[in-house]
Amino acid sequence: MAEKVCLGMITTAHGIRGEVRVKTYTADPFALGDYGPLADRSGRVFKLKLRGKPKGEMVVAAIEGIADRNAAEALRNTELFIDRAKLPELDDEDAFYQSDLIGLRAETPEGELLGEVVGLQNFGASDLLEVMPVGKSANRDIVFVSFSPDSVPDVDIDGGRLVVVPGFWLGDAAGPQDDGLEEQGKETA
Repeated sequence: MAEKVCLGMITTAHGIRGEVRVKTYTADPFALGDYGPLADRSGRVFKLKLRGKPKGEMVVAAIEGIADRNAAEALRNTELFIDRAKLPELDDEDAFYQSDLIGLRAETPEGELLGEVVGLQNFGASDLLEVMPVGKSANRDIVFVSFSPDSVPDVDIDGGRLVVVPGFWLGDAAGPQDDGLEEQGKETA
């Protein structure tokens, strides 16, 4: 079975003629239309025709065979997939698709296993890795890690791992650098 990559999700109906709003996961939101027909998890095929200009990660699309708001509304939260083999090859050896991150081991710079990457989210500010902790933290829920060069300095797809600077885990009080102001008795503003 071919590996599937999610390129977007239908979020809601748009207007009364069957158009939908689609949250895209492509670098260029309007590129969603360049991949040809997309499919949902069950294999149902959708032929999209994008309309207007994208607004952030959102695009408006007409779907072949969907002609009214009720039919469009029934597609709410439908994820749209493509076969991984249909994605273009990446020229840069340091480049990767977001789906490549899922399943990687998250390790400290010293090689200590922190957990496994189970997802990638963006709630508006920046990309966040979802890491399922292991060991003593196994009873905790998912930990979010800011996905930036400072917090994740090394991504090794072939090695099945990425390096996480532990102080960048969201919720850590100290953060990546504790300048020791509290120890020195100085107040912080």
